[in-house]
Amino acid sequence: MSDLGLAEIPVDEQERPLPPPVTKPARNALLDGPILRTLLWLAWPNVIALSAGTCVVIAETSYIGRLGVESLAAMALVFPCVILTMTMSGGAMGGGVASAIARALGAGEIERASTLAMHALLIGLTFGLTFMLGMLIFGPRLLELLGGRGNVLAQATAYSQVFFGGAILPWLMNTMAGILRGTGNMKLPSTMILSSAVWQIILGGTLGLGLGPVPQFGMRGVAAGSLIAYSISISVMGWYLFSGRARVKPKLKGLRVQWAMFIDILKVGAVSCFSPLQSVLTISIFTHMLAQFGTAVLAGYGIGARLEFMLTSVAFAVGIASVPMIGMAVGAERVARARRIAWTAGTVSFLAVGVVGSFIAVFPDLWVNLFTSDPHVRATSHQYLSTAAPMYAFIGLAMSMYFSSQGAAKVLGPVLAQTARLIFIGAGGWWLSTHEASAQNFFALAAASMGVLGVLSCLSVILTRWGKSAPVAEPQPALS
Repeated sequence: MSDLGLAEIPVDEQERPLPPPVTKPARNALLDGPILRTLLWLAWPNVIALSAGTCVVIAETSYIGRLGVESLAAMALVFPCVILTMTMSGGAMGGGVASAIARALGAGEIERASTLAMHALLIGLTFGLTFMLGMLIFGPRLLELLGGRGNVLAQATAYSQVFFGGAILPWLMNTMAGILRGTGNMKLPSTMILSSAVWQIILGGTLGLGLGPVPQFGMRGVAAGSLIAYSISISVMGWYLFSGRARVKPKLKGLRVQWAMFIDILKVGAVSCFSPLQSVLTISIFTHMLAQFGTAVLAGYGIGARLEFMLTSVAFAVGIASVPMIGMAVGAERVARARRIAWTAGTVSFLAVGVVGSFIAVFPDLWVNLFTSDPHVRATSHQYLSTAAPMYAFIGLAMSMYFSSQGAAKVLGPVLAQTARLIFIGAGGWWLSTHEASAQNFFALAAASMGVLGVLSCLSVILTRWGKSAPVAEPQPALS
């Protein structure tokens, strides 16, 4: 028989067959890629999308400003409640969802990740209903306690009733985004945020101001525009998840509710929710303290607070990108890499937010001129930005530490750091109130509290044990 058709068997020098070559597992960029490059690659879609969110902030504040100073003050009054909903559903519980799914995928448990996804949607529905009922029943009284009076209170209540009447929508949207981000898919959620931003600007402006044949609905129209935009995002992400195109598919058929799945998400997400809750409580207390200085000061502070929200969106983009990287590293028992990711993300957030904040502190008119020409409001905004804007860097740093801790499922430390800031604002504000302090003194208090939050958040990550590293050799950087 001819040997031309026989495969050659590799042998050693003594003609003994060699063992078959070891097949290397497929490389996972989130586990094996270079940290900074992979982090930025995951973060850039979020940065673009959240930049569009910034456009929403600018556009919304601009056309609300056209409704009058009272409308601006009303938005400043209800803004903490809206931010609580968005940060709790997106950054807190959404981060908990992303962490749980990333840790499951890092451990190679795809079936568990799919089951976690469905349980996450159930959590989102439950929290959305809770927010809806809570704000519809107690919202007007809460806004009054925050200092709302007269027409300012009426407009804030009108916005609140529409927005929180559909509170399930932002919770579902951010839960779906969290599921996708946990798999490392940042592009689709970011695309939906971008799309949502465009629709919010178009619909909110049209319904709020009454453009063309559309009547003017005022603050109610602005809120309705946001809800319609969220519905569009939910439709697209829901189709993508349940059609099986994502790395995980929520298990709907034959679903058995498992408390272990809820616990895996809630041990991060529920604890994380205390951070935005305390943050909003801090802002609410501070807003209440400033209300004594009048509508112009309240409106001026609201313009400055919107810049803070815009810049921390950059830190959000970097921080949320670190969650699946750290979660998969912890799931694969590579804790040293997880910590390097955390400090890399923290450095990027601190520098990015700090540079822009400091620039606006020097040239505040670049921001303030977008919203108002009222001289009293402008003066207040200048005071606040020149004092607090350079310290926004510490808010960015704290947010990055918060998300990194979510990925490691060790989020208690950053939450306690937020508690310390709340106590600092409460105690300091009480002292200032008893000593006839000016609005400028309160602005200095706010700036100092940002430094406290950033430093304590870093210390919490340093002092918290994330786990025991396995003796795994560090792979070479990926080329992707």
